Amino acid sequence: MHEMSIVEGIRTAIEEAARANGFAKVTRVRLEIGRLAGVERAALDFAFDVVLRGSLAEGAAVQIIDLPGQAACFDCGKTVEIEHRLDICPECGGTRLLVQGGDEMRIKDLEVL
Repeated sequence: MHEMSIVEGIRTAIEEAARANGFAKVTRVRLEIGRLAGVERAALDFAFDVVLRGSLAEGAAVQIIDLPGQAACFDCGKTVEIEHRLDICPECGGTRLLVQGGDEMRIKDLEVL
């Protein structure tokens, strides 16, 4: 379950931001997660509950902004939306796709007190 290590990294980033910016409590964490990032949402929710327990972000609302998968098709030259890495091009049926987005994950912002 790599979601635990993802949330541990988020906790570290929150703690560093708190030290740098002087806030004491996080009430909301907004994340951008691409559909191709390989993150299991239920496991991520569980990890947030466990990893953030006792931290300044304990009980914070977690909002996930879903980013679409995007790929460039070498066969038709179009940029297309995909759901999985091994999808075919929805425009031409081509199989030579290069992922160009949707595999990222980042903290978009925090609501703090």
